[in-house]
Amino acid sequence: MNFDEIIDRRGTLCAKWDKMEQIFGVSADDGLAMWVADMDFRSPQCISDAVRALADDGVYGYLGVDAPYRDAICWWMENRHGWAVDPSWIFATHGLVNGVALCLNAFTAPGDGVVLFTPVYHAFARVIAAAGREVVECPLAVEGGRYEMDFSAYDAQMTGAEKVVILCSPHNPGGRVWTRDELQGVADFAKRHDLIILSDEIHHDLVLAGAKHIPMALVDMSVKDRLVMLTAPSKTFNIAGSHTGNVIIEDADLRARFADTMAALGISPNMFGIQMTTAAYSPEGAEWVDALTAYLAENQRVFNAGVNAIPGLSAMALEATYLAWVDFSGTGMAPEEFTRRVEQDAKIAANLGTTFGTGGEAFLRFNLGMPRTRIHDAVARLEKAFGDLQ
Repeated sequence: MNFDEIIDRRGTLCAKWDKMEQIFGVSADDGLAMWVADMDFRSPQCISDAVRALADDGVYGYLGVDAPYRDAICWWMENRHGWAVDPSWIFATHGLVNGVALCLNAFTAPGDGVVLFTPVYHAFARVIAAAGREVVECPLAVEGGRYEMDFSAYDAQMTGAEKVVILCSPHNPGGRVWTRDELQGVADFAKRHDLIILSDEIHHDLVLAGAKHIPMALVDMSVKDRLVMLTAPSKTFNIAGSHTGNVIIEDADLRARFADTMAALGISPNMFGIQMTTAAYSPEGAEWVDALTAYLAENQRVFNAGVNAIPGLSAMALEATYLAWVDFSGTGMAPEEFTRRVEQDAKIAANLGTTFGTGGEAFLRFNLGMPRTRIHDAVARLEKAFGDLQ
């Protein structure tokens, strides 16, 4: 595995590089794509081998047997997260945004409230609104340079119309790995307000040294009748294009409601995604992830050190993910101005903090899943773009 390899993704129909000029006005010829949450690294060889075997077979019919896929997920969750999963609890969806959308269909009705701890992954609010449900924002508090939850404030916001709470664990964009006490707080909050918990744990394998992710399923058994776990290999192994997610539901009643929704919408898995997931959740995949997280940790160190040395800029310390969350409020600039400098002067495409909801207004999100030479380049570009603040 060579994470330092420069792979030219331009002209490959990838969103990250081939759409950034259209969206951000940053040319792929001399700009840096640091927005879409996929990485500029090759996936592990075990996945490439699985795809090659499918291609060489030359017959791409309907998938009929998925036992190896289910067994691979169970092996991974047990060995990497200490979580025993029964194969019958698993549903394959077309990625986790699709999984969330299916859950909203299964467990809520139009007009119901869906709670988000904001700022948070922007696709949640998008699918909630598109489904005719109401986004209920519960802002996270910044304490000691990191996000924390304020359940007393959240309790006061609830009206009884809320039916679901979506937890992003680890948190995107803040990179927090929630503690057991914080997760218990979410469980208690859900019980007090009779909410179903959708625990999006897509970044659970991308935890950096010094932090420990705890699956929500292991926190409080009294909420298993209101808990839906959402996991995927996509971020971990850089296979987001496979559009394969895992919805894991222990409770039989919730599982039956979700199965009915899947059946009503005719959802069935993609054979390539199933095979890629099966190959990824293996000892070879585990070895690759260990090397990846070590590389990402150093990318974060380099990026944060450089950014934090620029007056007015402050990057949150990541405990997980490869997504840096940078606060520009210290510059005194309006969002339009610091965004202009990043896009037009530094020629970097980064996600706008406003898209992550309340609390994101002064931030931009930068993708660090790239060769380290590009991380150094990004820091140098930002230093120049904000050089007048030195």
